Order: sequence, then structure tokens, then C-alpha cells
Amino acid sequence: MKSRIRFFFSYYKPYRHLLLADVFCAFIVSGIAVLLPLCTQYITKEILPNNAPDAMNQIYMMGLVMLALVLAYTLCNGFVDYRGHLMGAMMERDMRRDLFDHFQKLSFGFYDERKTGQLMTRITNDLFWISELAHHGPEDLSIAALKAVGTFIVLININVGLTLIVFLFLPIMAVYAFYFNHRMNIALGKSKERISDINAQVEDTLSGIRVVKSFTNETIEREKFAYENGRFVASRGAGYLSEAFFSNGMEAFAQFITIAVVIFGGARILNASLDLADLVTFVLCVGILIDPVHRIVNFSRLYQEGITGFNRFVEIMEIEPDIQDSPDALEMGRATGNLRFNKVSFKYKEDYKDVVKNISLDIKAGEYVALVGSSGVGKTTLFSLIPRFYEVSGGQILIDGHDIRDVTLRSLRQNVGIVQQDVYLFAGTVADNIRYGRLDATREEIITAAKKANAHDFIMELPNDYDTDIGQRGVKLSGGQKQRLSIARVFLKDPPIIIFDEATSALDNESEKAVKASLEQLTNNRTTLVIAHRLSTVRNAGRIVVLTDSGVEEQGTHDQLIAREGAYANLYNMQLEI
Repeated sequence: MKSRIRFFFSYYKPYRHLLLADVFCAFIVSGIAVLLPLCTQYITKEILPNNAPDAMNQIYMMGLVMLALVLAYTLCNGFVDYRGHLMGAMMERDMRRDLFDHFQKLSFGFYDERKTGQLMTRITNDLFWISELAHHGPEDLSIAALKAVGTFIVLININVGLTLIVFLFLPIMAVYAFYFNHRMNIALGKSKERISDINAQVEDTLSGIRVVKSFTNETIEREKFAYENGRFVASRGAGYLSEAFFSNGMEAFAQFITIAVVIFGGARILNASLDLADLVTFVLCVGILIDPVHRIVNFSRLYQEGITGFNRFVEIMEIEPDIQDSPDALEMGRATGNLRFNKVSFKYKEDYKDVVKNISLDIKAGEYVALVGSSGVGKTTLFSLIPRFYEVSGGQILIDGHDIRDVTLRSLRQNVGIVQQDVYLFAGTVADNIRYGRLDATREEIITAAKKANAHDFIMELPNDYDTDIGQRGVKLSGGQKQRLSIARVFLKDPPIIIFDEATSALDNESEKAVKASLEQLTNNRTTLVIAHRLSTVRNAGRIVVLTDSGVEEQGTHDQLIAREGAYANLYNMQLEI
């Protein structure tokens, strides 16, 4: 817990001067609030009873003093309101930056088990409440403490007995507040989980909106959304109930204090132990004392919201990336492309069975190797181990004789290009998406890469050619066009090792032909690894490796494997029959 508190306060460090100015202004605001009733007391107790000749001038002078105090109060309160909120927003920005950076470090294993919408809640809604706490926390506590102490000093100098009656309410209020704060905390935790579920549901539905509409399942999606939305309202209802008891109870206690002052103060006036001027001052001070109560109420609410969000923020920040550079990792430089799998095994979790087991395979630089096998034998997983998207559970993978765990992730992945079946394009222009392969590429280099990928002609037919906006995930393009843009992106990256995860299986014949032509150019003088589901697409591979549940079953050229009449021949003949 202490480490988390230190972690939270570390975000104040860049803004410590602003924080000090904010607290200083809060102290001035509190001090002025206590001084104003004393000014009233001076007028009612010192000036009016004496009926001095210059009494009017004294009242006017005191009025000017009070106006000056109000002006200073307004300026300082404005500073607290504006600069304090800005400080909270900047801290929120810093936390959001750190969380986003941490998201980028986490491996695929982390994302395999979490929904995107839930992670978006962590980086948006949760952090907003942290910023509110970061700003209002120091401000509310400073003002509440100074006003309470200052008011106590003033009150006890007026009448000790009446002051003790007022402060007898405080322990009761503290117990009441603690109980309902605890209930609010539980409810708010559930509420944040529910809003995460809503975001996950919205993200899932909108990402698949074309499927939803094609199957006319809008009603089902509305029902799923309504279910999550209803759970959110139920969780919020529990929180609002506790908050209502809390805030209204504290307000009632404040009113009880005022009533007690008027009743017992009036009794003391009758007993001549208190005069009317002192009672007026006392009532005004009690009014000031109620403000700290309101601020404590507000702080308690923000604390529950903010600390719940902060705990969820820390939960993610404390997750160590599964895959990271070793302390003595080396920069690889440009690889030649020699690959070796040495008794490689992998499982997704410790208690899971091996997805691939004891695989040994040597691939020479520039070789064209196709990996085939029935669905679920670990073809994609095996090649995903090369750029360390997942970490091997046993054995080692070497590139040019270097264990991939001994080089930096950045230098390793710069040497590997991947063309996937499920192409992901970012919102933006055609040029932006191709440039993603190398961010410092010139316009001419982008066009050259597009030409090599057989994409230039269709790009020039778009409304704004390379500056055409392609929409979210390239929705304005066909499947073949999107695939060729992804290939152009890899051309621009120019890696020595290329992995194709069945990049043509979802395309029509014409698009497939264009994509294949661009792929052939891309494979020149590069180590090429192809994951093939349709065996007809890899007949020209230099070597075909057949993977089964027991490991590498057989390998050779298409003709050699057909002649052997083994696992590959069976797979090939089955596809011919379909």
C-alpha cells in the first residue's frame, strides 16, 4: 500500500511548484473565510455599541477591507480552480501516457486474455477520476483543515462550552462517514467493472457491424447491450444509494450543529454569558465550519472514485511484460537470414499442453520454405515464435547463429516482415499505411514499394490517389487491395526474413493472381516462410515441411512428397477431392 501511495505522489513531482502555489492559494482562501466573520464581529461589537463620532467612517473602512479580502479570495480561488484543474489534467495525461507505453510493452499473451473495450476503460474513464482526485484532494484537504482549525480557534475564544457542543458532533459524523464510504467504495469498484463490460460489448458489436447487419441480428446485439447496460445501472444504483445516505447525512449533521448553536447560544444570552454580537459571529463561523464538512464529503466521493481508478491503473502497470530484452541484449544488425529451430517447444500456459513440441528445423538464407499441416497443429504459432510474439517454452531459435533471446526485440523484429491473411490497416491515407513500414520513407520510396506490390495502378484510380482516406481498417478498399497495401508496407520495410500466413486464401481469383505476383517479387533474395492451408499455393516452394501433432512428419519438394505417398500426399489428395 505504501509503495502505491509513493507511486501516486510521484506524479506530482513535475508539478510540485504548481502544487505548492495551489495549496498556498487554498490557505489564503481559508484564512480570508475565517477573517470575514471577525470583521463582522468587529463592526457589531466594537464600532456599533460605542457610537463613536467617526463610526460611519470606521464601518466604511472595514467595508473596504472586507471588499479587498473578497477580491483576494476570488483571485486565489480562481487560481485554485483553473491552475489546479490543469495540474490534475496534466497528471492524468502523464498517467495515460505511461499506461499506453506499458500496453505497448505487453506481449500477445496479455491481449489474448483481455477485451479491447475493457482496456480502453482503463486508459480513459478510470484516469479521469484520478485527475479529479489529484486536483481536489490537496485543495479540499488544505482548505478544510485550515478552516476547521481557524474556526475552532475563533469559536473557543468566544465561548468554550458552546464550542465543545459543536465539536461533540464530529466523532459521530466520522463513524457515519466511514461506514458509508466503505459501502461507496465497494459499489464504485463494481461500477467500473460494469462500464468496462459495456465498452467491451460496444467494441465487439461495432467491430463486427457488417456481420451483425448481414445476419440481421441487430435485435440480439441490442439485447446483449441492454443486459450490460442494465448491470451498470444496478451497480450505479447501489453506489448512489450509499452516496445519498452519506451526503445527506453529513448535511443533516451540519444543520444539527447550527440548530444546537442557536438554541444553546440563545440560552447563554439569557444567562448573560454570551452577547448577541458573539452569537452572530458564532453562527457565521458555524456556517464556515460547514464548508469543510462539504469539502470532506466531496473529497471522500472523489477519493473513492479516484483510488478505485488508480488501483485499476496500478494493476496493469504492475504486470511485467512476458517478453522483454535481457540485460545484456545485443543489437542484431541486418541479418543474413539463416534460421534454426533447435528442439523448440511451446505452450501458452504452464498447465496447458504443448502446442508445438520438440521441433528441429534448419532453414538457409534465401530459402523458400512452406509449412503445411492440418488445422490446430501449431503452424502459425511456430512462426510467431521467430519475432518473439510468444516466448519458447523449451529449446531455442537462432538467426545467423544468435539465440533470438540474446538480441534486442527491436532489432530482431526489424529483420522480420509478416504478411497476414487478416490484414490490419489504420485509419488514414494510403500513403500513411504504406509508410508504416518505414516512417522516414520519402514519397518516391512509397510509390516504388506500391509498384513492386502491384498496388500503384489501383491507387492512382482512387479519388486522391496516395492521399485517399481509406476509412477504419481500410473499409473503403477490397480484400485484394488491402492485401497489396500490406505487401507494399513490407516492401518498404525490406526485411531479410518474410513470413506469409496464407496471405491469399481469402481472395478471389483475380486478386489472388495480382497478390501472388507481388509476393513473388517480395521473396527474391529473402528467407521466405509460408504457412499454407491451400496446398496448391506452395507447389513451387523449395521445401515443404509437414507438421503434425508429433512434430515434423516429413519434408521435401512437392513432387518428392507426393511420390512418398505419406502425410502430405494424403492432405493434397483430400483437397483435390473437395
